[in-house]
Amino acid sequence: MPALNEILAVIMGGGRGSRLYPLTKLRAKPAVPIAGKYRLIDTTLSNCINSGIYRIAVLTQFNSVSLHRHITRTFNFDTFHTGWVQILAAEQTPESADWYQGTADAVRKQLTEIQVTEAKHILVLAGDHLYRMDYKEMAEFHFKNDADITVAVQPVLREDAPRFGLLKREKDGRISDFTEKPKDQEIQKKFISRDDPERPFLGSMGIYLFKTQVLIDLLKGFPAYDDFGSDVIPHAIKTHQVYGCDFDGYWRDIGTIRAFYDTNLELTLSDALFNFYDLKGPIYTHARYLPGSTVEDSRLKDVLLAEGCRIRKAEIIHSVIGLRSRIASGVRIKDSIVMGADSYVTKGTSGIPVGIGENCDLEGVILDKNVRLGKGVVIKPFSRGTDLDTETFVVRDGIVIIPKNTHIPAETRITPEDI
Repeated sequence: MPALNEILAVIMGGGRGSRLYPLTKLRAKPAVPIAGKYRLIDTTLSNCINSGIYRIAVLTQFNSVSLHRHITRTFNFDTFHTGWVQILAAEQTPESADWYQGTADAVRKQLTEIQVTEAKHILVLAGDHLYRMDYKEMAEFHFKNDADITVAVQPVLREDAPRFGLLKREKDGRISDFTEKPKDQEIQKKFISRDDPERPFLGSMGIYLFKTQVLIDLLKGFPAYDDFGSDVIPHAIKTHQVYGCDFDGYWRDIGTIRAFYDTNLELTLSDALFNFYDLKGPIYTHARYLPGSTVEDSRLKDVLLAEGCRIRKAEIIHSVIGLRSRIASGVRIKDSIVMGADSYVTKGTSGIPVGIGENCDLEGVILDKNVRLGKGVVIKPFSRGTDLDTETFVVRDGIVIIPKNTHIPAETRITPEDI
């Protein structure tokens, strides 16, 4: 059976991430902070390392500076190890002056660099999913079936079928058909792949393992195919041996503000379906060597609290408090994500200290890094489905987001009644 060192992992890190705006206003989507101290891409990179796949290429393009900085500071192998994490940035070449047009096009434009590695198999991954997965099991399934392509698949609830691309898998594990977000129940019936009345369907997770030569042939032979999920895989099902490998663990696609918000707040609960404490599968991130957080005369319930914070006489419920957060006395925070700060600088040109000033009342809000709230600021959620853009804040699906480095003056009110 082939060895894991014959696999090159290729992580998609170049998307614009418009559905996560304004969190992606100044950074690439995989660089968006999550769970107080991590970045979205940390999960995928950690899964590779924990699975024994040590050759990793990250394809970047949009707002990539912070992502490059995070990867180069964090994921460095020692001199006695043969592994590496390499950044393949979008570039103009004699063959192409265009940016990446999609996931498949991104890999196509980097085929020369990929072929130099002489890897026999290419594992294509997304950089914006939260999950813990042993890719070794998928690789063994791929090798055992001598598959041209293996797709990681997850069970889909019957009521969720219209939101997913569904795959039809035969008894031998081979995928025979694909349909994109079917709303017709008669069409849905043709794609039942599991003997489970609640979750009878299989959906793609956007994780693909290719034989390298098969990948090259598909990308060069069909230059108009820009995306793996909607172009390459549906075509390959008709011409190649494509198999579906089961994964029934926790998996979240952090593709929208609502998904980002809900997933973060899920992590605050004691019975959260995903946690960062697994001894066999740790999630790695940048080591910052920050002091422990200090909490003075405060009430905290269901709070995920990162390092380096100072909280004074505050009430915090069902919220994430990120690195170096400063929360003054009399503050109330509920159902919110506070990303913290990049440094301990306390004053800015506005005169407002970094962090949350006295007597602020926050609910249903995301505060990006380095936000400064003056005293007495009130922010409340809007009704679900509400979208709004202003100079100082954004509302997506009812969630209020204060963009990175924003200053909000004292006594400002951002509520449905005041806007």
